[in-house]
Amino acid sequence: MLDVILGAVTTLIAYFLGTIPSGLLVARLRGVNIQQVGSGNIGATNVLRALGVVPAVIVVILDPLKGAIATLIPSLLGIGPWGVALAGLAVVLGNSFNILLRLRGGKGIATSIGVFLVIDPLVALMCIVLGVFTILVSRYVSLGSLVGMVALPLFIIVSATWAWPEMLLAAALAALAIYRHRDNIRRLLAGEERRLGEKVAARH
Repeated sequence: MLDVILGAVTTLIAYFLGTIPSGLLVARLRGVNIQQVGSGNIGATNVLRALGVVPAVIVVILDPLKGAIATLIPSLLGIGPWGVALAGLAVVLGNSFNILLRLRGGKGIATSIGVFLVIDPLVALMCIVLGVFTILVSRYVSLGSLVGMVALPLFIIVSATWAWPEMLLAAALAALAIYRHRDNIRRLLAGEERRLGEKVAARH
């Protein structure tokens, strides 16, 4: 019973850690409402296009940190792998469907990577390398994010030590990434997706 209670509490904590809007806060410090610029997304890609490299790098550090901390809490408390997986899912859901921002938020990629840097660092690093390589070749951040996340459950399958909580979490995060990128996928297929380095204008 104690494990169930602790699991529920850490899952709730994880969700609210995820709701910390890193991109929104960093942009506010620069006097910009990131939700009114470009895509309106509060993630690192929109911050990069709107504000430049340094603010985007800060977001790239803070968003995975949320995922890592949310996943470390149940791990350090000795909660089992299912509790850790639930916390990992909750923090990404908090980032992507932020109750403080009317269920709007980021795409959840960086936060997902932070989760798996705790759960399976090698798999997380392989996804990062594959995603970054795809971005460098195509100059599409959305494509690199999707490739890295879709590869996540595949990398776990080919590993020798995977477990069901880890596998199901990876599959859920990959599916969530696809759903959150549905507009990007449509633009990619239509040849209308913005490439890395293109600036954005304020939304009207």
